[in-house]
Amino acid sequence: QLQAYGGGLVQAGGSLRLSCAASGRTFSDYAMGWFRQAPGKEREFVAGITWSGGRTSYADSVKGRFTISRDNAKNTVDLQMNNLEPEDTAVYYCAARRSTYLLIMPGQYNSWGQGTQVTVSS
Repeated sequence: QLQAYGGGLVQAGGSLRLSCAASGRTFSDYAMGWFRQAPGKEREFVAGITWSGGRTSYADSVKGRFTISRDNAKNTVDLQMNNLEPEDTAVYYCAARRSTYLLIMPGQYNSWGQGTQVTVSS
């Protein structure tokens, strides 16, 4: 089970930190990812991280602004979002898949959290 939280309303240029807590699994065996879905759009990849945290990947639109990290001792994966833009407005989802690979496609994940709303005002 994945529980995402930390969303909210923020002005453009502001920051938010999303967290995803995992339960009922050996968290360190899982690749983790963050995705987002804006109204009328498909779900898109935001950031991914390997089971060890040794490799990360980001969508071009968030590179240099977002940072994904994980704490396997706490069973959490975070997404630090800085310099937010109105285009970042979406529901953000965390996802998991037992894998040693870095996964960036929605179809590669088989477990999803419920989503948390991020709204960036201009």
